[in-house]
Amino acid sequence: MIEKLTHFDSKGQAVMVDVTAKAETKRTAIAKGRIRVSPDTMRAILEGTAKKGDVLGVARVAGIMGVKRTSDLIPMCHPLLLGKCTVDFRIFEELGEIEAVCTASLTGQTGVEMEALTGVSVALLTIYDMCKAIDKRMEITGIHLAKKTGGKSGEFVNDPEFEEARADD
Repeated sequence: MIEKLTHFDSKGQAVMVDVTAKAETKRTAIAKGRIRVSPDTMRAILEGTAKKGDVLGVARVAGIMGVKRTSDLIPMCHPLLLGKCTVDFRIFEELGEIEAVCTASLTGQTGVEMEALTGVSVALLTIYDMCKAIDKRMEITGIHLAKKTGGKSGEFVNDPEFEEARADD
């Protein structure tokens, strides 16, 4: 069965989805993505020697700011009253990769998937911006919704890390 796209009316015109009749529920979304960097770039990030400063600290703040501005960037997103947002990083030095993980949550009538995805994207773009003088070959990859909870559709898991955790329950 093909699901109906919700951002179009019966005439095919773009619309913001009407969520006024939806019940408020606790909703959380976790998104992930990675940036592949050179050994010199990784060293500068880990040692804090990048010319523009604390790369991961600035990228964390930028990611959170991106989450808060999602409705300004994505035309049909509702402005949301976020309850919590975090941006964390995992270093895979042997792979030359840094993973950004953004978690956004609220109690509301619509989900926070786009906010989490925007947070990851902005955090990774900030790493690129702060390190491009060292390495213009950096590659951003694998941005995806890893997990979401709440709302009518309930839980969605799209990441092996969370599949294993669910299996243990």
